[in-house]
Amino acid sequence: MSKRSGWDERLSVAAGGKGLVGHAGTVLLRRCADRTGLTRALSAVAPKGKGPGWWDRGAILVSVAVSIVLGATSMSDINLLAHQVGVFGGPPSDSTVRRTLDGLDAATLTRIAKARAKVRRRVWDLLAKRPGGFPWLCVAGKLLTGWVVINLDATLITAHSDMQGAAAATFKKGFDFHPLGAWCANTMESLAMLLRPGNAGSNTVADHIRVLGEALAQVPLHYRHKILIRVDGAGATHELLEHLQQMNTAWAHGAVHRRVDDHRH
Repeated sequence: MSKRSGWDERLSVAAGGKGLVGHAGTVLLRRCADRTGLTRALSAVAPKGKGPGWWDRGAILVSVAVSIVLGATSMSDINLLAHQVGVFGGPPSDSTVRRTLDGLDAATLTRIAKARAKVRRRVWDLLAKRPGGFPWLCVAGKLLTGWVVINLDATLITAHSDMQGAAAATFKKGFDFHPLGAWCANTMESLAMLLRPGNAGSNTVADHIRVLGEALAQVPLHYRHKILIRVDGAGATHELLEHLQQMNTAWAHGAVHRRVDDHRH
């Protein structure tokens, strides 16, 4: 059952004290997801249900993301969305959230990644049309016009109980999770995330290559001509540097072929 009914078209600003909601900033976040087409795109690729009372899976995934912004650390914290009950209606139950996440197999996650990339392309096009244009970074006083900067980094997240993926001992002797992520520094977006057990290596080359590949797939093709990869000491391995060099060479050769083909046509 879809819980979306044009709510974002009926928003208004008033000076009275009625109809107020808490954490109003997250209402705008949900509005952004709906207006850019992300909610609809996720709904199209997520598993469909049958029968009465079935929640739209795309709306649930977006709701989970919004609850995380509010500070959710578990599925039961989906109830944080009760602050916006006057806008969205009641939030899904934690059991509904669990069933939704359990239904995301590898094939579905691949479709979700493609849907995210498609929506991101549209959003970046909108950013480029702003008066200030696309947000290029300024490094050491120099504006890196045309360059997309991707940061790779991992972090340890302490686990306070024996949960799936938690492991000891980490390289810091703790009991943790050890996800590895990639972010676009220009837009401060999370591009890719690899969930790993706490005992995953800090400089595992295969993990860095996988996350980098998934992150690059999220960058619109038009923006892949100039990409700067930043990584801390965990990425200072010969294998990763050789992989980056191979990618750079392959892209350069591909660009040459494209220019030749364009000239011929």
